[in-house]
Parts: sequence; structure tokens; C-alpha cells
Amino acid sequence: MFTAQSLLFVPGHRADRFGKARAAGAGVTVIDLEDAVPAADKAAARAAALACFGEAFEQGALSGWALRINAITTAAGVADLTALTEAAVLPPLLLLPMVESPVELRILAGALGPRCPGIIPLIETPAGLRQAHAIGQAPQVAAMMFGGGDFSAELGVALAWEPLLAARGAFMLAAAEARVPAIDVPFIDLEDADGLATEARRARALGFAAKAAIHPAQVAAIHAAFAPTPADVAEAHEALAAYAQGGGQAIRFRGRMLEAPIIRRYQAVLAASAIGKDEKQHA
Repeated sequence: MFTAQSLLFVPGHRADRFGKARAAGAGVTVIDLEDAVPAADKAAARAAALACFGEAFEQGALSGWALRINAITTAAGVADLTALTEAAVLPPLLLLPMVESPVELRILAGALGPRCPGIIPLIETPAGLRQAHAIGQAPQVAAMMFGGGDFSAELGVALAWEPLLAARGAFMLAAAEARVPAIDVPFIDLEDADGLATEARRARALGFAAKAAIHPAQVAAIHAAFAPTPADVAEAHEALAAYAQGGGQAIRFRGRMLEAPIIRRYQAVLAASAIGKDEKQHA
């Protein structure tokens, strides 16, 4: 089950950054073999990533690691998949980019068999978005990620909130119908702390469960945006207590109707609060 509020990407050809990235406190640290790695360095990056997972397993610290492979429709992706089938240790999560069909997930899961980790497909094209609900329903899917960089290029628009809002909304509907957590695209302006905070809050308000990061300095702002405030948590506890006292029936609470769908939202607030505390403890 995917419960993280943040994912931090680290380039696979920079093994010297793996430990620093994990120490940044993100819920999931993703070693990237795709966009961040030049073609000439992909083989070395693949070997470094698998070595990292092997060491983490020996230390009992494999939890929280993930790997983004190349699209399995590419030669680099086929090489990644071959290496994974031969690896002694696999990470708990695999991110699969440029997914446009559930068939791609079946190929990945079929090649790895019972050892297949949870899969996070990246929806990065209009074709993928049309199939997002079916992709999200695949049994191996732990979450889905909105790949805004490639999507903005497909649309010919800036990688910004407004031009991608309609696509984000459609993606959220697909993830909600498939009942899998949704992860938002990284914020790419490393110098704009206010912009990151604003976009993270908007993503949370839209229903995203987590947001990706491309620099350790972004993790704290993402956690702050996705963590419920003390007032949110207090209200959730009060609402759940009032609902239980009322016998689990619709009641009036703080001037509003309190019924089962609202209770589920309050339960989600408490769950998010617990996740936030756990990620802080591991920071």
C-alpha cells in the first residue's frame, strides 16, 4: 500500500547522491534511470541502483526506496527489465514512465513474476490519460503519477498549473475511480520556494496524495503542504467522536451536516497526519 506524501528523485548515474537523497526525509527515494540519465551512462546507472538496493536489503533498510526504469517500449527499458529479472534484490516500488496501456504493466509484471514490486505508472501523454482508469485498475498498481513535463510538451504549453489544470483534473478522476493514490509532478523552479508551496497546496486541494520532488530542499515544503494542520486534526477527532456518539447516523456538527462521506474525509485527515509524523521521524 502506497502511503507516502513525497517522492524524491535522484539521478542513477550519481551514486554519490543516493545516501544524501535518502537522508532528506522523503517518503520514497526514487533512483532514476530515465530522464535524468544520459544514454551513455544508463548501464552504469542501472548497476549502481541495483547495488544500492542490495546494500539496503543487507542493512534491513530497503523500505522507502524505488526505481524509475525507462519505458519498456525503448531499448533502454528492455535492458532495465532484463537486469531486473536477474537481480537478487528488487526495490519495493517500480516507476514505469510513458504508460499508455495496461498491456505495458502486464509485460512488466509477467517478466518479474511473483517478485514484481508495486508499480507506479506515469501518465504523461493524452493517449495515456485516455487509458488512465484501466491502467490504474491493474492489480500491481500501487499509485499513479501525473507526468506533467512530457504532458506539457505534448500539449505545447508551459509546465505550469493553469495550462495543465484540465489534465490534472481528468487524471484525478481516473485515479479516484481506480481507487489508487495520485502523485503530482515535481515543481521544476528550484529558486521559487513560494511557487512550490502554492502548487503543493493546490495539488493537495485537488485530491493528490503526494507530490514528487527533484531536490532535497523541496521535501519539507511538500510535507508542510500535505500535512493536515493541528486545527484540521482536532476537528477530525471531534467530528469522529460526535458521529460515534450519535450512533453513526447523520447529525449536525458545527452548523453543518455530518454524514458518512464527510466522515471518510475526516478519517483521511487523520491518516494523512499519521503519515506526516512517520515521514518526519525518518527525516
